[in-house]
Amino acid sequence: MTVRPWLRAHWVAVDVTIAVLFALLDTATTLIGASWWPERPGPLAWTLLGVQALACLSLAFRRRAPLTVVAVLGLFTLAVTLLISPAAALTPEHPGNIWAPLATALAAYGPIFYGKDRRTACLALALFTVIAARAWQPSLTSIGIGVSRTAVGPLLALYSDARRRLVCALTERAERAERERHLLAERARTEERARLAGEMHDVVTHRVSLMVLQAGALRMTAPDETTRQAAEELRAAGCQALEELRDLVGILRTAPEGDATPSVAGLAALAAESAAVGTPVELVEEGDRAFASPVVGRIAYRTVREALTNVRKHAPGSRVMVRVAYDENRLRLTVRNTPPTGRANSGLVSTGSGLGIAGLRRRIGIVDGTLSAGPTPDGGFSVEATLPAYIPTAMAEAAVRS
Repeated sequence: MTVRPWLRAHWVAVDVTIAVLFALLDTATTLIGASWWPERPGPLAWTLLGVQALACLSLAFRRRAPLTVVAVLGLFTLAVTLLISPAAALTPEHPGNIWAPLATALAAYGPIFYGKDRRTACLALALFTVIAARAWQPSLTSIGIGVSRTAVGPLLALYSDARRRLVCALTERAERAERERHLLAERARTEERARLAGEMHDVVTHRVSLMVLQAGALRMTAPDETTRQAAEELRAAGCQALEELRDLVGILRTAPEGDATPSVAGLAALAAESAAVGTPVELVEEGDRAFASPVVGRIAYRTVREALTNVRKHAPGSRVMVRVAYDENRLRLTVRNTPPTGRANSGLVSTGSGLGIAGLRRRIGIVDGTLSAGPTPDGGFSVEATLPAYIPTAMAEAAVRS
């Protein structure tokens, strides 16, 4: 699995880790005098240091409640500023520093990127900037550093949002172009089928019609009964050939129907069918079925069906575990059976072609998937397949045809 999908799948752990790192970073920078830390810290300073760490830990909620995180850090910064001046309860060692924690830079990113109301986010960030820059105590250093600290996050958020929208638009355009190309190719094939059907109908029908007419004439003019009987049989065969040709031309002129194989929604029915004939099946599905495209779902269904058929043939009395895991990038499928408790029926085993797994491996390989099948250490058998969640239209067409 690549790094980005892993981060998306474990975003809670990632956000908590980032929040802890910022809490440690801000604590360290405060203690070395890069912020509001006094030369002789007292109980108030140590209390504020703990409150600052808690405020930084609020970054763990920056996706779900970005405005709340900004409010927490803004209120802390305002409280420190008021305690320094005008309350004079705290005297920093370096009065020219910025009191806002470094976590404010990341907090300012959230309202623009994750928030739904862009206007409210801008107002909140403007107020946040005024507090961080101490606009009521104007100085070039405080205003410059304060504004830059709260502006970098929104600018990065705007860039990331614009890039995400552009990628989505380009992806949608590419998929639309691919669908249009597929439809044009399908239309060309349909027109070619109709043309060939028409030509075959015109040529073959003309010749066979002549044969039928000549056979009919021969039946009427033949001098003996044997010849008349043979001519009648020839005429009847020609008429039947015309009827069959008409049906065949109708089939050629009709667009082929799509693959009617059920998708992953039919896995439960497969499990129930196997249980009904004496092969208990436990089906476990993880994730959202919507991640699997229809073609991938049909391939997964075929894989499970073939595996369960082989279990019934070769491993009577065994129990089967079917596990399907869906995510944004791939579908993982495992069918594993326990060792058989009875002997396989030779008559039932001989009914198969022996090419089921090979055919599945070829079909799965077309869509850049993998299939492995083999015995397990406990004497059972396992079939494992990994399929991409989405495949391009051309590749899907090849998989359906195979």
